[in-house]
Amino acid sequence: MSFPGSGLAKGLAVTLRTMTKRSVTAQYPDVQPDLPPRSRGVIGLFEENCTVCMLCARECPDWCIYIDSHKETVPPAAPGGRERSRNVLDRFAIDFALCMYCGICIEVCPFDALFWSPEFEYAETDIHELTHERDKLREWMWTVPEPPALDPAAEEPKELAAARKAADKLAAQQQAEAEAAQAQAQAQAPEQETADQDRPDTPGEGT
Repeated sequence: MSFPGSGLAKGLAVTLRTMTKRSVTAQYPDVQPDLPPRSRGVIGLFEENCTVCMLCARECPDWCIYIDSHKETVPPAAPGGRERSRNVLDRFAIDFALCMYCGICIEVCPFDALFWSPEFEYAETDIHELTHERDKLREWMWTVPEPPALDPAAEEPKELAAARKAADKLAAQQQAEAEAAQAQAQAQAPEQETADQDRPDTPGEGT
């Protein structure tokens, strides 16, 4: 059972304990804050992976992603093949004045073109300048930390296993072709020597 004024007494006790402790002030910007490695600062763009599928812009609840693109015709890779069309990225911008840092665009991107960067020093004096284009987003891409290391006992990712299998198969095929070419060259060498020996000398030869 609490007596009248017990809450006030507890609050004053907390205040007195805090008053006796030395305050610690981070001298920003001279001292940079120690942020977690996966802090949600800004969004970096790896535009080589972007296929202009527009999924990030459609799923954004704030509609703060602006994407423009055009189509280009790609010639056939082999004679007689069909021409293909592909999307070419013209503009990729994010309005950080509207962004609420939910991370939905990063989660739904099927080609790993968007990443969280811990960079947070991008304040502007004009709100219109908070719309950053793809050049700035690409600069932030290089501040994205590396992913954490996998568990040594974890199963190898299927993508790496498939890539390694294909690479090993190609290397074995190339080695077999090289060995076959070397064996053919060695088999042709004695025949060439025999043909040279059986060939009659012509007048004036060897002089």
